[in-house]
Amino acid sequence: MKYEAVTIKDIAKALGLSTSTVSRALRDSYEISPETKKIVIEYAQQINYRPNPIALSLKEKRSRSIGIIVCEIANSFFSQAINGIESIAYDKGYNVIIAQSHESYEREILNLQYLASRSIDGLLISVSSETENLDHLINLHKRGFPIVFFDRVVENLDTHKVGVDNYKGAYDATSELIKNGHQNIAMLAGSEFLSITKERVAGYHQALTDHKIAFDASQIEYCLHGGMNYQEVENALGSLLANNNKPSAVIASADKLTTNCLRYFKSKDLEVPNDIAMIGFSNLDLTDLLSPSLSVIRQPAYEIGQVAIELLIKQIENKRPTTEFEKIILPPQMIIRESSGAKKAR
Repeated sequence: MKYEAVTIKDIAKALGLSTSTVSRALRDSYEISPETKKIVIEYAQQINYRPNPIALSLKEKRSRSIGIIVCEIANSFFSQAINGIESIAYDKGYNVIIAQSHESYEREILNLQYLASRSIDGLLISVSSETENLDHLINLHKRGFPIVFFDRVVENLDTHKVGVDNYKGAYDATSELIKNGHQNIAMLAGSEFLSITKERVAGYHQALTDHKIAFDASQIEYCLHGGMNYQEVENALGSLLANNNKPSAVIASADKLTTNCLRYFKSKDLEVPNDIAMIGFSNLDLTDLLSPSLSVIRQPAYEIGQVAIELLIKQIENKRPTTEFEKIILPPQMIIRESSGAKKAR
């Protein structure tokens, strides 16, 4: 049997009232007596009545839905960011529709087209690692559609942006490894297109310079799909370890790169940190339980999600077009454990 939602007409028929009376009672109109309002509201609760979202969207010219595009929900950073987004969105009466790009530019475009066709009120997006051409976002932005970028931002679009201080995170990680006696430090980086990759490489580079260690471009390997493709990680680490200037430590600059880096070292019987030390950018909750425990740069993902959705809702509900935008950068946290230690004799 096909499910049919309860309507105002059903309530009116059951209570022997007009549909206009029921509608006004549910809206708490002054035109309806308190006694009638009480009868209508109690009956509506009893039968689990919910307003029709399509009818409401037509009336308010808003769907009260927000689209989110991320690379992968299973990524610990993005799952935490989505939790932050939802914690605010639902309290303010908005539903969220989540789509995954799986680091594909084409899939990101399809996701955007789908969400736009669903008449969402605004978009939160962290662009895919393949996204270099921004026409799909620029065209939407030019039409006045509210967009907020988080984590992986697009600098040449004038809108709100929320992220973490990637430069500081990489700078601190590199400095920590240098303090522990490492001179040949490699970086396993994500896609060269991404803002976060550029910022993390810049922080790594500057830390080497400040500690008077020569920068060697061959000590950086880029993985287009940010660790989602293990073969990319395997090839990149194989290249780094075959380098004449073989690294004694590695910085893995994303969640998936970090876990796949550990997977590679285990497959090659490389002991961390005795054979090679490492620090990873990671929001995984179990890094302290690994053996050895993993030193990480942790990002305030939940807070990033909260700040991003607050800015988006403010933009959506602003009665005038938003002309002034904010770029909010939150600090990372470096957690030092065993994996970044000095090389020890066996």
